[in-house]
Amino acid sequence: MADLAVSLLSADFSCLEKQLQELKEADVKWLHIDVMDGNFVPSISFGFPIVKTLRKAFLGVFAVHLMIQDPIRYIKEFAESGSDMITIHLEACEDVEATLRWIRECGCKAGLAVNPHTPIEEVYPYLHLTDMVLAMTVQPGFGGQKYIHSVTKKVETLHKYLNENGFDSVLIEVDGGICLETALEAADAGSDILVSGSSVFKGNIGQNVHDLLEAMNHSE
Repeated sequence: MADLAVSLLSADFSCLEKQLQELKEADVKWLHIDVMDGNFVPSISFGFPIVKTLRKAFLGVFAVHLMIQDPIRYIKEFAESGSDMITIHLEACEDVEATLRWIRECGCKAGLAVNPHTPIEEVYPYLHLTDMVLAMTVQPGFGGQKYIHSVTKKVETLHKYLNENGFDSVLIEVDGGICLETALEAADAGSDILVSGSSVFKGNIGQNVHDLLEAMNHSE
């Protein structure tokens, strides 16, 4: 059964406390926090001081997605700010293994993300250090993009590889373009966690969360 991680990038920061309360009332357990540096991706979002502040207002899983170049430089700060899981991009690291090890040494679970056009097989050498693989289904850096359906096959391939090679405990997360029309496709491919932002924060948050969970876990 797939679960939902809500992307903070699409929230209305003028009423963020109210929206976080609505997420809690909707029993959302995962908060997905996109950190962007204007280098690895074009956009800039926020840093660890914001994460530290938000930690006081949300008691669920803080999954921090570092879309930054050479993320090993900031792992300790994000861990100390309250992150439960820190996900780094394979494409952004000079030493992927060292970065994953450092995340774990800092007391967090380690996620490894890949962009849409990166072969999923490139994560295989690092699975022994990885708690979650994030498959981007949009180009990283902007919210509200359309789901790239070709990535669904990559998720299926990864799911099969994990099951056949003793990595059953490694979660698969899909991030980008998740809405009522794409949720079931991503979940059926083998995803454990689906990230959604725009589809949650537009309109009634509680109802949107309910509808997305229903959509991603509906079987014919």
